Amino acid sequence: MNQILLVSVVCLAALALDRLLGEPRRWHPLVGFGRLAAGLENTLNLNNSPFLQRVSGLGCWLLLIVPAIVAVVFIDFVIYELSPLASVAWHIAVLYWAVGWQSLCEHIRPVASALVAGDLGEARLRISYLVSRDTGDLNAEQILTAGLETNLENSSDAVFASLFWYAVAGPGGVVLQRLANTLDAMWGYRNERYRYFGWWAARSDDVCNFVPAQLTALGFSLLSCSARPWQCWFKQGWFWKSINAGSVMASGAAALGVSLGGAASYHGTVSNRSSLGWGRAPVVGDLEKSIKLVNSQLAVWLGLGLVLGLCQ
Repeated sequence: MNQILLVSVVCLAALALDRLLGEPRRWHPLVGFGRLAAGLENTLNLNNSPFLQRVSGLGCWLLLIVPAIVAVVFIDFVIYELSPLASVAWHIAVLYWAVGWQSLCEHIRPVASALVAGDLGEARLRISYLVSRDTGDLNAEQILTAGLETNLENSSDAVFASLFWYAVAGPGGVVLQRLANTLDAMWGYRNERYRYFGWWAARSDDVCNFVPAQLTALGFSLLSCSARPWQCWFKQGWFWKSINAGSVMASGAAALGVSLGGAASYHGTVSNRSSLGWGRAPVVGDLEKSIKLVNSQLAVWLGLGLVLGLCQ
């Protein structure tokens, strides 16, 4: 089996496991990693100079990520020496652990169900599990905006980026991307606590996810068969506060024919964000449409990989 076909088969198998099993309910590695990261940050993120906070943040990042990558690569080497077939199973397991698409869908759909039932309080509670913004006073349109934004952004962070890094660098690349993204989610805030300590976590995630985000935006634009997503991708997404998130959300929103962005409150501070996408205000059905949009792109990625692998 050639390399392109092997990568495609591993990706297909990992996504099938994710679809069938969802996120591991117990003993998920990211849960333990998050606790370890929180403990290390509490110990080393001291109220000292910006320079020392940056050094501490970089040191914590290296202490958490480098040993994990070394361990995964070493295990991969040992398993391959024992059995190449077992090595394939190991690759599938690592990629399955990293991909979080089914779990995201399972969290998004209850938001839609609560809004359909007219239960705004339940919808606010459900969306609070997914976003870092303040959700206590959100109206229905703001909840939908938050849901669509996080669904589109996380399709890149938790799905396409993992597939990309597996194809480029194997299990070690998957672990690098997923753990870097996790630390960015924990530390990558521009507030008093993390402005300097989390600078490396934020920048490393930007670098790791730049190419996957642009490929995701490309896929949304191609699937739309319209010029709007292309225009929004470059005219809005590239000027968003995060070029990665902006590119994915702008192109995805335009492909769905909706407008996102606008004001949002984070930790009590209102951020007046520019618009993303083009079209009407979102409605409840757009949440399911966004899931179908991501599924369509996944089918294209996997289909293209399988065809190229079979033709090689």
